[in-house]
Amino acid sequence: MSATASNSSKMMTSPGDMFTLENPVFCCYLFWSTVLVVKMLLMSLLTAVQRFRYKIFPNQEDLFFKNLEVQFDDPNVERVRRAHRNDMENILPYFLMSLIYISTNPNADVACILFRVASVARIIHTLVYAVYPVPQPSRILAFATMLLITFYMAAVVALRTLSFI
Repeated sequence: MSATASNSSKMMTSPGDMFTLENPVFCCYLFWSTVLVVKMLLMSLLTAVQRFRYKIFPNQEDLFFKNLEVQFDDPNVERVRRAHRNDMENILPYFLMSLIYISTNPNADVACILFRVASVARIIHTLVYAVYPVPQPSRILAFATMLLITFYMAAVVALRTLSFI
């Protein structure tokens, strides 16, 4: 085994090593977190697209077309907004829990699989909820996947730190 290969497979030991580009777990977290941030930003654009497609605007100054009134309850726009809110309610706690999980020096393969699966699940959730609505249980399965991963990471952190309480 080469020196480079053995260095990349060794576990990070000091807290300063956990949150650097030398740690493959942190790099994996950075990549997939970036994917999720971009996905969430695209939800704002999707909301705008829906508003223009259906000519639904929430503010008087946004009424570009004549004979339109301010509206708040279009089901197409509200579906995207609910999906976006669901992202914020689930992805933001996931980001925080993932960082705390990284600080426990998890197995790199397990951690990276968790980050990948959680991110893909949220992308699927958006697709089956806001882009191309699909009947349940598709949405609940995608939702539950990230939720269970977040709970798993919380359990790992709790078990690894319980003796310090």
